[in-house]
Amino acid sequence: MIKVVYADGNIEYRLLNRLKSRSNELNQRVTAAVQDIIDDVRMRGDDAVTEYTRLFDGTDPLLEPIEYDELAGFANKCDPNVYIALQNAARNIEDYHRRQVRQSWITTDKNGIIMGQRIRGLDRVGIYVPGGTAAYPSSVLMNAIPARIAGVNEIVMVTPPQKDGIYNTAVMAAAYIAGVDRLYLCGGAQAVAALAYGTDSINKVDKIVGPGNIYVATAKRLVYGVADIDMIAGPSEILILADDTADPIYLAADLMSQAEHDPLASSILITTSSEIAQKTVSELERQIKGLSRADIIRQSLSDYGGIIVCRNMDEAIDFSNQLAPEHLEVMCENPMGYLGRLDNAGSVFLGKYSPEPLGDYYAGPNHVLPTSGTARFFSPLSVDSFIKKSSFISYNQNALETAAKDIITLAEEEGLDAHANSIRVRL
Repeated sequence: MIKVVYADGNIEYRLLNRLKSRSNELNQRVTAAVQDIIDDVRMRGDDAVTEYTRLFDGTDPLLEPIEYDELAGFANKCDPNVYIALQNAARNIEDYHRRQVRQSWITTDKNGIIMGQRIRGLDRVGIYVPGGTAAYPSSVLMNAIPARIAGVNEIVMVTPPQKDGIYNTAVMAAAYIAGVDRLYLCGGAQAVAALAYGTDSINKVDKIVGPGNIYVATAKRLVYGVADIDMIAGPSEILILADDTADPIYLAADLMSQAEHDPLASSILITTSSEIAQKTVSELERQIKGLSRADIIRQSLSDYGGIIVCRNMDEAIDFSNQLAPEHLEVMCENPMGYLGRLDNAGSVFLGKYSPEPLGDYYAGPNHVLPTSGTARFFSPLSVDSFIKKSSFISYNQNALETAAKDIITLAEEEGLDAHANSIRVRL
């Protein structure tokens, strides 16, 4: 089900290359099909959205928006225990993200120069929430709450309709709790295209965020530039660093918690203990018997999972930084001591009582995270994802005359005489 290998500076990096290639192959296969959908929606608008929704989801979309006030009625139908859990999670998410808020600023000096930066929320943001047979109310909270805190003027949500015509009450409740302004029941690449270009029913947005399948991810990549996007999400992944104090029961459970997402998901354990590695394999075989998605877990662990035994933690940390995983668990004695060396990870979970699902649902940090090694340069979704910044400058005459010679010199060095002239005429 899962392979155990011993690090030699070569075999572990072959695994890394295999993980990098999985998303690229899929993107190449679906790009042409998704581009056709985007072009069609751009030309025919609502009619194209309706046709593709009937084709892919087996039902009509709802292009008449459900407004925020109407969401309360759906929220009332939600299971009370689920509703309470969503409220509690929302409080944690809001508390964490409010700490990220930035303020506009202004500075002056004695020469009469005024400079600063104005920060404000985007005007309209579109949130994609997976739906259909697998609905994710947690994704509603993680995307909409930071947008609201950032001061986004209008939060629009799209989510695929269910074939039976019954709304997912937990998703609706989460939209109400998070403050979504309006909601449309449509999904897939056609929904992304509608958000990017606009239709008669759906106004175009400034940014599109939220997870989805390979078709949704590809559509986001293709519309980037027409609208901003959060990131291009690949299959989910977890990397666990473990020393000889780790509990194989926990290790196996956490590897499977990611593997159940998708056959393309990646679950990797790096440990300094051969004994821990073998015991984890045994635990995987024992625990998987009681899980409903056992077939998906087995395929994921076989194709893209692995247990790597390293000679020491330095070697393990180096590989972790090369992999730059979406989720990184540290199951070691004194896990906090390693935090400063773990440079590339979407979200880090420290200690045996901080499993990855804690971040998925409840703790507060965002669960929309960079994947496929992009944690080397991308960050988790945050309040910063929903703001825009403008700089401003105000010089008086004396200040400009003081700077004029340098500006003219630089403009002429670059061969831009009109730039230089713009300064000269003011002297």
